[in-house]
Amino acid sequence: EVQLVESGGGLVQAGGSLRLSCAASGFTFNDYAIGWFRQAPGKEREGVSCINVSDGSTYYTDSVKGRFTISSDNAKNTVYLQMHSLKPEDTAVYYCAASYGFESLHSYDYEHWGQGTQVTVSS
Repeated sequence: EVQLVESGGGLVQAGGSLRLSCAASGFTFNDYAIGWFRQAPGKEREGVSCINVSDGSTYYTDSVKGRFTISSDNAKNTVYLQMHSLKPEDTAVYYCAASYGFESLHSYDYEHWGQGTQVTVSS
């Protein structure tokens, strides 16, 4: 059974940092790209970042470049999203997802999804 389990969300003040984790199981980790998405109330789901687990290539949406860093620990089948300089507009439920072969920030390219973790940034 494919499982993606997010953790690390919480409440933080603007300017603070959080690190999200996505623990994957039930599939061949190295065959997939792992993406982070977020959805704020009343807004569409947005691609934040993704990583090709096999070669380590990374992608970011413009609004988080220079503030967020995605990485993977292939020995642990875990992908991280380190978030710095958080802003109130980063408040959302953050989801990780797995895509077989597509490095993409489009949700329709992803087959498997986690349940999400809430990130709230107070001003």
